[in-house]
Amino acid sequence: MNAVTKHERPGVYSSYETSSLTAAAAGGGSVAVVAAAERTDAEKSYQWTSYSKAAADVGDCVLSRMAQLAIRNGAGVVYGIPAGEDYAAAFAAAAAIEDVSVVVCDSAELSVQQALKAAVQECSAARRERIAVVGGKAGETVEQLTQRAAQLNCERVVLVAPGAGDGSGGAMCAAAAAGAVAGNSDPALPLGGAQLYGLEGLECGYDDGDIDLLVQGGVTPLETLAGSCYVVRGVTTRTKTGGVLDTTWRELTTVLVVDEVIPGIRNALRAKFSRAKNTVQSRGAIRSQTVLELEKRVSREIIDGYEDVTVSALDSDPTVCLVEFAFTVAHGLNQVWLSAHITV
Repeated sequence: MNAVTKHERPGVYSSYETSSLTAAAAGGGSVAVVAAAERTDAEKSYQWTSYSKAAADVGDCVLSRMAQLAIRNGAGVVYGIPAGEDYAAAFAAAAAIEDVSVVVCDSAELSVQQALKAAVQECSAARRERIAVVGGKAGETVEQLTQRAAQLNCERVVLVAPGAGDGSGGAMCAAAAAGAVAGNSDPALPLGGAQLYGLEGLECGYDDGDIDLLVQGGVTPLETLAGSCYVVRGVTTRTKTGGVLDTTWRELTTVLVVDEVIPGIRNALRAKFSRAKNTVQSRGAIRSQTVLELEKRVSREIIDGYEDVTVSALDSDPTVCLVEFAFTVAHGLNQVWLSAHITV
């Protein structure tokens, strides 16, 4: 930021900040970036909306460059958390931040990624729903990537591949994808086709057969078209339930819709019924508010429909109000099949 020269003359003076990336996306979700930092005196966490501030705080390092990619691709705010040698402490620091929607780390070690998986699962169980995005090691094959995804096997973990074209692995690609997920205002809109900005090529390309194997194996593939990087299809690493193949949670949009609907209704009810009686009138009002929130999401095409909205006092505890409902998530459009009947 340039200095404002102090003068005695009355007038209007100004200062400004110049950065290669001036501001984060308005309305974008927050991303926590856990990565190596240049400076050893780094604090537990920082809050950034520009690369210049990140570089000023921790230097030009993996952490600040990943933050830049997350911001450039749609993150509204980035929380930078230097990892050092202790990823567990860094993940705990990320867990303490309430408004994070996506967490990304620079490590390609499976044990670290599994620790991140456990951290986001614990946060989500504590009503702080979030998604983790990770990358693989440089040079990993399709088979190795699908094996990595199988060992993660979680609807809250996204594994992107291939890595960056400079041979650094998947950290930068993961950061860009994390920004795209956070910046997507419609949870039912597929990530496939989203352009990832700031990546200078990928380390390899996949043919259709590779992409089939990756998607079926729980890996989100990336590709380069006309010099730009795009997401082919956004999927989670959850491909099995109890050791049996299960595609229920494969699409990333499924968990994103659930994370929008359930917390949204929860927050609406908390705001309106923080002090209320468990009476017939109150339960009727709770049902009406629940229906209103569901209708909002139908109109936004986040869910296709809902049914069976019931509100009752819990038999075992009269101070508890039980709200039950069912809804159908809106699915993204991945393919259009043309069937032409031609007469000659």
